[in-house]
Amino acid sequence: MDYESNGWIWEGVYYYPHVFGGVMVTAALLGLSTSYFAGIGVPLPLPCSWSNLRIFRKKKSSKRRIRVYMDGCFDLMHYGHANALRQAKALGDELVVGLVSDEEILANKGPPVLSMEERLALVSGLKWVDEVITDAPYAITEEFLNRLFREYKIDYVIHGDDPCLLPDGTDAYAAAKKAGRYKQIKRTEGVSSTDIVGRIMSSLRDPKTCEDRNGTDEKCQEVNQSKSSHISQFLPTSRRIVQFSDGKAPGPNARVVYIDGAFDLFHAGHVEILKRARELGDFLLVGIHSDETVSEHRGNHYPIMHLHERSLSVLACRHVDEVIIGAPWQITKDMVTTFNISAVVHGTVAENSLHSESDPYEVPKSMGIFHLLESPKDITTTSVAQRIMANHEAYVKRNAKKSQSEKRYYEEKKYVSGE
Repeated sequence: MDYESNGWIWEGVYYYPHVFGGVMVTAALLGLSTSYFAGIGVPLPLPCSWSNLRIFRKKKSSKRRIRVYMDGCFDLMHYGHANALRQAKALGDELVVGLVSDEEILANKGPPVLSMEERLALVSGLKWVDEVITDAPYAITEEFLNRLFREYKIDYVIHGDDPCLLPDGTDAYAAAKKAGRYKQIKRTEGVSSTDIVGRIMSSLRDPKTCEDRNGTDEKCQEVNQSKSSHISQFLPTSRRIVQFSDGKAPGPNARVVYIDGAFDLFHAGHVEILKRARELGDFLLVGIHSDETVSEHRGNHYPIMHLHERSLSVLACRHVDEVIIGAPWQITKDMVTTFNISAVVHGTVAENSLHSESDPYEVPKSMGIFHLLESPKDITTTSVAQRIMANHEAYVKRNAKKSQSEKRYYEEKKYVSGE
């Protein structure tokens, strides 16, 4: 019989006591009659079977999937954004992300660094995101909240424990809280878009002049002091890496594809080239170069994000299966054998190296496993940084305002469990 448990009996007793009692009495009498007539060889089948008594059958539960919503600008996407969305997904079954429009960001925070198209590629590329709503409003009004409930079947609205205030000082999530459909997650400390913009402005402020003068004059000392004030405060833990990793190894016959790079200021170009690389095999292994290697080949002002920050950003990408944290510059035959690499790929768009040295892909080329991939986008870490430097005054003003609110947050913050 197709019953999940004996609970269907008690449900019948509770909801249909008279019917249930009558059926049980009838069944008992028929049972006796069957026993009696069976003795003289007269067949007497039951008029019905338990499987036909559908009113007593416990239906298999069809639990509706919980849909949660989290919005944001997601400008200069970093591992803090990824961790917030990971936590949000853990509060439900399906995660819908609202992507605030360029116009709304400009009106409420200042000019965005990345376009809507670029931010959409980044958010859609995260392994925890199921659906994206573009051009979401900065403030969740009652009208938009009702639309989320009706049209998108959202159960809860999620946000971090840091306050999100509108220009008039009101809570951007007041309507969701009032409706009892709001849940809070823990903010990822040590990083923010404001912090990253500050790192870029302090790192790239006339770096060539300082390198030529060995940092001796007053201006260069000021730049170096500013740069040191924007050193990452992120404290990496093994638990965080486990949270971001799928923890799966390639199968014995899997085609392993390898791609390496700095992956600094993780951007839409990175997402697209990783997607193309993954399509070439069954398992994508990504090598993340160390901070020292990046500085040696791109200059002392790089990387903007340190090794563990860059590794988490790459691990959060849905197209990536595993990363090598601190991968070597030169790909050796031993490395190819160790990781059972079938193909080594590299994009056509990449940052220029400062040094002319031996080809890091010499070995895979000699083995016939190297492939040059056409990069879908021409965006680079340097081009993103140059957007900020080109609009320097606007970002200085924006950061000054945001820095004050972040300072208040850290001064008043309390411990929040979770993650």
